[in-house]
Amino acid sequence: MQIRVSSSDGVPIYLQIVNQVKYLVASGRLAPDEQLPPVRKLAEQLLVNPNTVARAYRELETAGVIVTRRGSGVFVSDSGSPLARREQNRILNERIDMLLTEARQMNVDTEVLVGLVRQRGRQMQSG
Repeated sequence: MQIRVSSSDGVPIYLQIVNQVKYLVASGRLAPDEQLPPVRKLAEQLLVNPNTVARAYRELETAGVIVTRRGSGVFVSDSGSPLARREQNRILNERIDMLLTEARQMNVDTEVLVGLVRQRGRQMQSG
């Protein structure tokens, strides 16, 4: 699991962990039922206090992104949480907004852009 935190980011470290795990789940990089590192191990990797990781895990569990199985560890929820879908939509909407902004700056009509996206999608599926 690739998580990076920055103390100079301005965002609390536990929230950085929460946001990155949500992203990893939404993007499919963390699969349902995949085990996350134990609190202490992740804290050691990130060089943060274990309480920070524990708080992040509590937030993620409350949101339905992860589940704790007594004696087994922490796992990505297999229910395909609505939060993961919302996070997926949020990420895609951000990227769509950037693409639309660039297209507008290049005077490319939205319909032309949609056609290019469809064409590119077909190319990616076939090749």
